[in-house]
Formats: sequence, structure tokens, C-alpha cells
Amino acid sequence: MAQNNLPKRKRVLFLITKATWGGAQRYVLDLATHIPQDEFEPIVAFGERGRLSNMLADSGIPIRPIPSLGRDIALISDVTSFFQILICLWRVRPDVVHLNSSKAAALGALAARIIGALPAGRQANIIFTVHGWPFNEKRSSLPRTLIYLISWFTALMSHATIVVSRSDEVQGKKMSAVADKIHYIPIGIEAPEYLSREEAIQYLCGKVPALKKTLNVPRIGTIAELTANKGISFAIEAIALLKRQGVNVLYMVLGEGEERGHLKTLARTSGVAERVLFSGFVSDAARYLKAFDVFLLPSIKEGMPYVLLEAGAAGLPIVMTTVVNPEVGERFQHIRAVPPADPEALAEALIETMREREENELFPSQNHFPLSDMVEKTALLYR
Repeated sequence: MAQNNLPKRKRVLFLITKATWGGAQRYVLDLATHIPQDEFEPIVAFGERGRLSNMLADSGIPIRPIPSLGRDIALISDVTSFFQILICLWRVRPDVVHLNSSKAAALGALAARIIGALPAGRQANIIFTVHGWPFNEKRSSLPRTLIYLISWFTALMSHATIVVSRSDEVQGKKMSAVADKIHYIPIGIEAPEYLSREEAIQYLCGKVPALKKTLNVPRIGTIAELTANKGISFAIEAIALLKRQGVNVLYMVLGEGEERGHLKTLARTSGVAERVLFSGFVSDAARYLKAFDVFLLPSIKEGMPYVLLEAGAAGLPIVMTTVVNPEVGERFQHIRAVPPADPEALAEALIETMREREENELFPSQNHFPLSDMVEKTALLYR
């Protein structure tokens, strides 16, 4: 009988708290479906099911649910989650454990170290990806300190920590005993198949009929989950400032989330309800980017958002805040970065950008952050 001389594939277990949808989930999907399949065997473990778990199943990627794993801190379920992760690691016996999202990462790093210390266990290569350090979120001092210690502990337990923005790299390098483990690998994208400007506008008019009445007005667009960290309230205040200055614009927000009611109320009380339109969730929203004249990302906490790279690749001028990875501004032309939580600065940057936009068509479409680069650099850490 002929021997099979093919090398054994390394088993890579991705662990993430929720298999819903967001930047971290897209990151896991991209890696699981694009790492060389002749060299690696991807498996994804997660807590709450959602769009990611469905897409993984459609792609033929094996999944391992961790039923008790949730985002919020809850002592009993967290202890249960820890033991379920231990059992998962023992059964899968991965060569690489790639941790994503803060809670799953902390529990997973400790569990992987314990498995590696057992007599019959095997120490996996532990990789931790930081999708924005969670201690940067606005909290009181005690919770921030606790979250900082958990983040540091996770990085300490890991063999390598990936950060997706230069600012996170700077913070990581300052952490005691983990500086040498920090690796900056920016996220990458495969540019969407953008609809033409006319097709995109026609689709969005179908989602929000009020858009038809303002087709000759400059359109500012944001694609984001409606959470406080996205800073959309400050964008609405900027639109109100523009109205008072006699600058006529339309601001359209594509996305859904917990802040929707608050944001609609803010638009109404600010006197710009007719200028701020909410489309709700739009599947594959990046395909419609060319409907806009300017892309706005007013986040107060952010790392390396996919949608910003897609807007740049679509040739849109961009206004963003300085919390975003500064390399984005270095790679793409026609980007203005202003301080976060500053409606006046946003309004001024939008006026300058729209003035520049009137003098140019869309700028050249260029993908400066290809997915292949991210996959290749990450795979080097797996080997």
C-alpha cells in the first residue's frame, strides 16, 4: 500500500464570544476561509449563534458551539464557559488557538495553558487578536483598571498578540512583559463589487423613499452599527451646525443598533430630522458606497474598521476621527481626520471635503490593504 506522504495539516481553532456579525466576526470568517487549506484545518468555536455561524456552515468550516459563553460578565456562566472551553480544547486538540474578543480570549488563553500543562495535553500556539483594546472604552477608573489587567493577562498567556492598528500597537508595546509579543497586522479586504452610483442611489431610494426628494443635495454617508462608540450623535450635531450655517446636505446612516431610537430623537430635537435618514440594516452595505459624495466615520472608539477601507477603495473622500488607525490616513489620499466628539471640527471638515468633492469626480479606486497580506502575515504566526 502506498504511503501518504502529505504533511499533516495544522489544526487552527478560532475562538470568539459571539458568532453574530461585526468586525471581529468578519475577521474570523476571512481567516478561516482564506488560510491555505492544504496547510491548515480551521475550526471555529463561539458562544451566541448568528450570521457568522451560518456563513461558516455554508462555507463548510466545522463549528463548535460554547453554549454558556456570552459577552457580559456573569460569574456562574463564565465559570461554566471556562470548563466548556477546556473540554472543547481537549477534544479538538488544536495546534493553534486563535483568540478573538476580550472575554473569550481571556478564558481561552488560560484554558489553553492548562491543557498544555497536563501530562497528556499538548501546548497549542496561542494567538490573541486585539480588535481595539477594551480598556479604552469610556468607563469609570475601577472597571477600566480591571479590564486593563485582564487584557494584559491575556497577552501574557498568549505566544503572540496581533493588533490591527498602530495606536493599539503603541499601547501594547508599553505593557510590561508583553512588548515583544505584539505584532501589527492590519486587517485586509477583498474590495466589494460596488454598484454604480446610479444603481446604488436607486436601491437606497427603495429603502428610504424620502431620499428621492433630495437627490440633488450632497450626500454624506455612514455605515455602522448604531452604538455609542460610533459617535453618530456627534455627526448629527455637526449636520445641525451645517444647517445653521446655510449648508444644505443630507446625512444617511446605514445600519441598525441599540442607539437608533436615541439618534432619531436627537435628529428631531436638533431640527434636522429631514436631513438625517436612517435606512436600517442593509445587507452587503459597502456595495452602495458610491451613492455618497463623502463618507463619514465619527467614531469615539475604533481600531481599523473594514468599512473605512471599503470607502477608500471605492474612491470616496473621507472624514474620520483620530481614534482610527493613523495608517489609514497615510495610505489613502483625500482623508481628513479630526478629534473625536467634536461636532464643530466634523462640520468644518465636511465643508472642506465637499468643496474639494465639487471639483473632482470620485478619486481613483485603490485597495491599499489587500486581504492576502493579512492572511499571509497571520499564517506566519501559525507556523
